[in-house]
Amino acid sequence: MSAAVSSTVALGGDFAGALPELAVPWRAEQFPDARLLVLNEALAIELGLDPSFLRSADGVRILTGDLVPEGATPVAQAYAGHQFGGYSPRLGDGRALLLGELRGADGRLRDLHLKGSGMTPFARAGDGLAAVGPMLREYLVSEAMHALGVPTTRSLAVVATGRAVRRETMLPGALLARIASSHLRVGSFQYVAASRDLDLLRRLVDHAIRRHHPHLADAENPALALFEAVVAAQASLVARWMLVGFVHGVMNTDNMTISGETIDYGPCAFLDAFDPATVYSSIDAGGRYAYGNQPLVAEWNLARFAETLLPLMHEDPDEAIALAQEALGRFRPTYETAWTAGMLRKLGLGDGADAGEASAVIAELIPLMRDSRVDWTSFFRGLATVARGGADPVRGRFIDLAGFDAWARRWTALGPDADAMDAANPVYIPRNHLVEEALASATAGDLGPLERLLGAVTAPYVPRPGLERYAEPAPEDFGAYRTFCGT
Repeated sequence: MSAAVSSTVALGGDFAGALPELAVPWRAEQFPDARLLVLNEALAIELGLDPSFLRSADGVRILTGDLVPEGATPVAQAYAGHQFGGYSPRLGDGRALLLGELRGADGRLRDLHLKGSGMTPFARAGDGLAAVGPMLREYLVSEAMHALGVPTTRSLAVVATGRAVRRETMLPGALLARIASSHLRVGSFQYVAASRDLDLLRRLVDHAIRRHHPHLADAENPALALFEAVVAAQASLVARWMLVGFVHGVMNTDNMTISGETIDYGPCAFLDAFDPATVYSSIDAGGRYAYGNQPLVAEWNLARFAETLLPLMHEDPDEAIALAQEALGRFRPTYETAWTAGMLRKLGLGDGADAGEASAVIAELIPLMRDSRVDWTSFFRGLATVARGGADPVRGRFIDLAGFDAWARRWTALGPDADAMDAANPVYIPRNHLVEEALASATAGDLGPLERLLGAVTAPYVPRPGLERYAEPAPEDFGAYRTFCGT
């Protein structure tokens, strides 16, 4: 049954009403020449919105923040954060606005948020704008992540603003309309903790529980219960990143959500050749946010989150620290459990497989792949052919053939399920060379390559004739890949 849709957009002020200290009323800049580039019609319907209305002149005005629905109060959100390990007490939405909250057709409350809508009081000397390429990157990658089953913010639309943006060169401008369970971040709590306003901190905890963990409403220790829930959510999230070969690129505390959704797709990328030390971001010179560091960084960020909640966890500081340490100590085993379960699915090994042998198979595979820099995605997809007894499409990718042969014998002895592997291992991901190709074409005015890539990565597990190049690793002449934040 299709969801009911509406030609109006009703927005609430849940965040702004509950936490006015973190919400600065603001309006987006006006873009009279705005033009819709891409609209996520399926998501619009899921939200109870009429895609045809969003394509209209008034719909585009809503998507740019120019037309504000009656009763809505757009706000720029305040937050702090550790950026590459250094603390900044005042960050906030420098080029973004929370237009308000939507009640979707499923009854869930979600934020409608703009990115690239102009300068706010938090702009920090930035222009508050965004370019077509980075906004389409977020649209493309976030929708691919959703299709891969990774919790994520979603992209509703990208709108060309008709205004040029100065970066290294002059680029066409755009803004993104983003959907999220909320935009509460670890940095939101850091901002409040710095104020030493315990009443505000309690209200923030209560708001986070109400939005994301309502089952904790009657918890004896709400702050501790919230922390435990976020630890579990982030452990699961980062394990999913690792399993699909996703590199976030800028895991600052202001980019870690309380909901457990992936947010802020700036210099993100997907692994080609497997190497835990892989870094794509041009601003991560020290490799802090390398692929293999992501679990450790998430744990570090959560420690910063715990620090903000200590005054509410227990009146005795030593007791509060002990409670926080015990809860944080569950991150690693929770992550390892999620990672191992995911790897077993990728290898087609169900509950019937010998646990010790299965764990050994995983442990032996990782260094083999690293030493040969094997393509992460196509290896696991191709491995299903081996499980079916067909011609081996992956053996030739390894330098240590004897080592791989020994590993393959051990793995096949466990009876892998090839169909289960196909359900766990995508054919298509947003491969970096294809993303760059699509974004360059879109920036030049041709959306065709982007639309074709979107079609592949939003149905990632089903191979289709004519899409063979979308399943292939980057050509050798693609070279070393670097990504940029786009700010």
